[in-house]
Amino acid sequence: MLKELLESGKCFKLVCGAGNEDVEEVERLVALYSAAGCKFFDLSAKPEVVEAAKRGLRQEAALCVSVGIKGDPHINKAQINYEKCKSCGICDEICPQKAIKYHKVKTSRCIGCGKCAKACPQKAISYISQNMEPEKVLPPLIDMGIDCIELHAMGEDDTEVFDKWNYMNKTFNGLLSICTARKNLSDEKMILRLKNMLEIRKPYTTIIQADGYPMSGNKDDYKTTLQTVATAEIVQDAKLPVYLMLSGGTNSKTAELAKLCGIKYNGIAVGTFARKIVKKYIERDDFLRNQTVFNEALAIAQQFVSVCSAPFES
Repeated sequence: MLKELLESGKCFKLVCGAGNEDVEEVERLVALYSAAGCKFFDLSAKPEVVEAAKRGLRQEAALCVSVGIKGDPHINKAQINYEKCKSCGICDEICPQKAIKYHKVKTSRCIGCGKCAKACPQKAISYISQNMEPEKVLPPLIDMGIDCIELHAMGEDDTEVFDKWNYMNKTFNGLLSICTARKNLSDEKMILRLKNMLEIRKPYTTIIQADGYPMSGNKDDYKTTLQTVATAEIVQDAKLPVYLMLSGGTNSKTAELAKLCGIKYNGIAVGTFARKIVKKYIERDDFLRNQTVFNEALAIAQQFVSVCSAPFES
């Protein structure tokens, strides 16, 4: 099903968040966006999160889990230095996931977006990377019947990237995805790494997720999604035998800008913006029980999925 969806050019992927381990939120997001037409979901690599997603599904869909390497912002968790903290409350207010309350971090909700650290006037917030050993993390998830595994290959450490990539290739027969960005790599090094990773893959068994600026899609304008399209263009120009997904700063302008720039993408993955536009509904305790509330959120989600799912036309 996933290959057909990608080949149609109408693939919309909802990114629940590689670091989002809040099972209630994941179930609600999947319930809403699967009802809105989404058939591809990106999840934290935790059995309880995959189970929550399956509970939420309203139609058949593909499930992908994400694995990161050290330094990958998607698997970072905020921590507060209470010797520096002055309890100003700025971090509580700015966190888009409501992962900080009364100056304490609820790690299951933290997605490592970095907003709290940037806003903290005391520089009291730092991040630690979760240790993700694929040998421990992936086997139970593969047994659960996941459809795709994504490696966030954004860091500079080639050894860690290829160790995890080789393990995935040995243990999983489905589609693999590589999430890549230019923040820590030159354009040339990014493409060289991708080519080396693809040497052991058959053509069109791999998704390249061009992540312009991770977790930055909180605004709905062209500037926010510009780096997404620019990164995708570099991947497209390399003429790799892969499916191309747009990610990182994606919003309702992404499809339009990509088409204007001649990017022949197979799909669009959206996280921050997709969660933001339905946030006030998802946060309600009665969200899955109150049909009126659910339907209001559904209308918003359906319109957004429709905008992102329009196929590329040359």
